[in-house]
Amino acid sequence: MPRRKDAFPMIDWIYDLWLWTFSILVDLFFREVHPRGSWKIPRRGPIIFVAAPHANQFVDPLILMRVIKTEAQRRIAWLIAEKSMKRKFIGGAARLLGPVSVGRALDSTKPGTGKIYLPDPTGDPLLIRGYGTNFEKQAEVGGLLVLPTVNGLASNAEIAEVHGPEEVRMKKEFKGAVALGQLTGQNTEDGKGRNSSVTKVREGFEGSSYKTAPKVDQTEVYNAVFERLNAGGCIGIFPEGGSHDRTELLPLKAGVAIMALGSLAANPESDLKIIPCGMNYFHAHKFRSRAVVEFGSPIEVPRELVDLYKSGERREATRQLLETIYQALVAVTVTSPDYDTLMLIQAARRLYNPTGKKLPLPMIVELNRRLVKGYTHYKDDPRILNLKKSVNDYNKQLWLLGVRDHQVEYAKFSIPKVVFTLVYRLCKLSLMAIGTLPGLVLFAPVFIATKIISIKKSREALAASTVKLAGRDVIATWKLLVAMGFAPLLYVFYTILLTYWTYRTRVQGYMPNWVPLWLVVILSFIFFPAITFTALRFGETGMDILKSLRPLVLSLNPTSANTLVKLRQKRSELSVEVTELINTLGPEMFPDFDSARIVADPFGNGGPRTPRTPRTPSHFNRPRTPTSGDRTTDASIGGGSSSSSNSAGGNNLPRNESFHDLGNIGLFASRPQTPRSHSRSRSGSMGGGGALQGLSTITSKEGLEEVSLRIRGAMKERGKRRRRSEEVGGGGLEMMTMGGGSASGSATPGSEGGEGRKDV
Repeated sequence: MPRRKDAFPMIDWIYDLWLWTFSILVDLFFREVHPRGSWKIPRRGPIIFVAAPHANQFVDPLILMRVIKTEAQRRIAWLIAEKSMKRKFIGGAARLLGPVSVGRALDSTKPGTGKIYLPDPTGDPLLIRGYGTNFEKQAEVGGLLVLPTVNGLASNAEIAEVHGPEEVRMKKEFKGAVALGQLTGQNTEDGKGRNSSVTKVREGFEGSSYKTAPKVDQTEVYNAVFERLNAGGCIGIFPEGGSHDRTELLPLKAGVAIMALGSLAANPESDLKIIPCGMNYFHAHKFRSRAVVEFGSPIEVPRELVDLYKSGERREATRQLLETIYQALVAVTVTSPDYDTLMLIQAARRLYNPTGKKLPLPMIVELNRRLVKGYTHYKDDPRILNLKKSVNDYNKQLWLLGVRDHQVEYAKFSIPKVVFTLVYRLCKLSLMAIGTLPGLVLFAPVFIATKIISIKKSREALAASTVKLAGRDVIATWKLLVAMGFAPLLYVFYTILLTYWTYRTRVQGYMPNWVPLWLVVILSFIFFPAITFTALRFGETGMDILKSLRPLVLSLNPTSANTLVKLRQKRSELSVEVTELINTLGPEMFPDFDSARIVADPFGNGGPRTPRTPRTPSHFNRPRTPTSGDRTTDASIGGGSSSSSNSAGGNNLPRNESFHDLGNIGLFASRPQTPRSHSRSRSGSMGGGGALQGLSTITSKEGLEEVSLRIRGAMKERGKRRRRSEEVGGGGLEMMTMGGGSASGSATPGSEGGEGRKDV
């Protein structure tokens, strides 16, 4: 049977080799990538992975492939835009992974001749006419008319009928006040949708420019997807349709719902699951940023929707399933209406989190998500409006001083301590600079090239897109691609220079005569990448130290020191205000607010807390023995794990500004280290070692069997630990309990008021 032009075979060993090679780039570009909820991924059977937001063009699939292969041992065949498959390098590399090529109408837009307008906005909003147009040749039924981009968005509508060279009828009307204004020439700046006062075209209006897009037949694409799913494989798709840099999810395309319903209609017993994947980035386009990949509970398509789809009500069945998928994606992502709202939420989260407590990334993501949900619900409340103004003023003062929120705490340092800390950090920075300088000089051409090319590609993508705001979603991709192509060439060039220098002068006599040239070549390919890697690690820590110097200098300046002290006082007041408001409104929004707190109330009375209702753990960490230094924050994520505090004292500096980053695991630490009290789980939702709370209900037989196996394994391990404890006299080894305190009745480390903690 001939292979379809839109489907490519997947060869397992090539897939694994490709993934291992490119995973190195992920480790270099990102400081941390945390999976959360990966235990929910079925180990067998067909799966459609739906991921959003698509904020990093070609990096998102790479990260998901790596996480899913590591955590669940599954391989994904991605749906990739035909436009991307036509790129030389990207298309060639993608073909090795067994993708399914998808044509997109908006990738094939062409400028239309003449101008178009809406002759009767209220009486017949589907009728479009033109001046000097040629719809009979440039448009087709099922194709699109696309209006010019305004504020990063371009309205489009599908053509239902072509009446002639200057008249078409649309399947649906153009949506939004902006599109209405473009087609009538009237002022519709109210932004509230259709303006009822617009009843006709403005006199003298010449019409709007437009583009046409052809109809794309996706029959072969769907057939290729159905074959993969019927064979028990995995399909990956970004249902927003393309990458973007917005703070909210774009409307989902219907393709993912059609694929799921069509597959189940053809094979009802396939047990197809849909897994939502949330791509949560912290500055996705920046080098050495962080990411959290969160997996939601599997979605089982109801049999009623499949029957509805088979009966001919495809539109309604697709709509209902698409809404379910959208809500599942919202549950695993952090979305906000705009950038200002996102900045407000992040500021509120820092003020709500007690100073000195460092939450793990998944917990930060969940806290942001809950704050966004609460803000959206109560945004018109006068208390929220007043607090919003105060927080924005605080953020503005931080910006004017050039300091970050966590650096405001430096204001409480005494002058001698500030001087000592400043001198100490300057010395450390000097050492970091010495370690960074050689690699920085050698690798400078790559840094410059990646910067220039990524900015250029970002502008090109922005100009060609109808949804991007600044084109940041392609920056990380092009930084990686340029570095991947340019760095080896640069190393080869340096190797040739060193080999020639050795051949001519033996490196000015420093290279012994017994060293052959072939050994110089081999050592060069080890030496130059090692120099670059060293510079990367030293430079990362050095930049953290450099950013911490400004508030210390401000603390020594009499004029700014007083401002910094006042800012710290304002922060304390805001922290109390934010916490009180969250504690007031939180129980109204989240019924489990008190029993599943994200962060303990730092301004509580400090007395014993009411014991929580026991809940079933959602996943299980390996048992560990708590140490006397273990400290836990009373924090959870509505069913996630808690985290240890990262503070050993009130005056300690943030850990990522400490020299110990390099010392914990040797010279080349790749990121600020997790405290030893943390338990690192592969499915590691949290990476923390505190209480595990229930996540979602177990809805499948496989999930129940997996949890049962883990429970039995944990009980066996507990029995072994108890027997070892009895052999040494019954003392000295603290036992992990399934829900109670220690054997002696004293509180387990990290418990509050004698309440036992769960760590299985």
